[in-house]
Amino acid sequence: MDKLKLALPKGSLEEATFHLFAKAGFNIVKGARSYYPTVDDASLEIVLYRPQEMPRYVEDAVVDAGICGHDWVVENEADVEELCALQYSKATNRPVRWVLAVNEDSKIKSAKDLNGKKVATELVNVTKKYLAAKKVKAEVEFSWGATEVKPPKLADAIVEATETGSSLKANHLRIVDTVLTSTTRLIANKKSLKNEWKREKLSRLALLLQGAINAQSKVGLKMNVAKGNLKKILVLLPALKKPTISTLSSDGWYDVDTIIDESVVRDLIPDLKKAGAEGIIEYPLNKVIY
Repeated sequence: MDKLKLALPKGSLEEATFHLFAKAGFNIVKGARSYYPTVDDASLEIVLYRPQEMPRYVEDAVVDAGICGHDWVVENEADVEELCALQYSKATNRPVRWVLAVNEDSKIKSAKDLNGKKVATELVNVTKKYLAAKKVKAEVEFSWGATEVKPPKLADAIVEATETGSSLKANHLRIVDTVLTSTTRLIANKKSLKNEWKREKLSRLALLLQGAINAQSKVGLKMNVAKGNLKKILVLLPALKKPTISTLSSDGWYDVDTIIDESVVRDLIPDLKKAGAEGIIEYPLNKVIY
């Protein structure tokens, strides 16, 4: 049987990735200390790698494909194919920003003020290129962790990943500039993509994962509507295209089914009820394929 070797991120994105795959139809089970989870698809062979190292393993064909941040592809200068962006993360589903930050009392106002200073970061190569582009000569030191607590005593500035900025604020840090914006990507080895079966498998996987992500912010909504209220209801309903309208066994009644953004449901349902909708049901979605 053909096999696709797929690496998934070990660490902060691990749980969110397993949840995403479950929504896409792939149930993954991992032992407490195992780096080789099982999945209910015999054609997939899964291994867990740290995202920081994954692009190199994909480039070297240790695995055929993997899921990691665009930031680590750039940091490793990995020669891989980025098949699609997967807009999810450990906290908010926002893109991750790598920002230049300093202590809130620092006199540093821009990158140009870093000449002769020390910058701590895990994203060393990207930071060096950023400073070089700004024509700034500063020492860039690899940070093994707890980067946010280093200014001002252990470093003059840091380049650190953030989704909301709340952790930076909690550590009395001020953002000076954005160095890189990153989203999670499905990446593949270029030679693996020349294999027709692997290319098709990855194409199908990308479609299902993107469908699962599209569904994260949406819900299904269905209701019973009398003929006399139908126009009022349709005016209220946003939809991907148009609501599905089906006749019910009772004369003069319709079943109306649509997909909407979850963020509007709490305001919409009372309005639908007021406009005459009955038997309103909200239901979750696993996948939305455009």
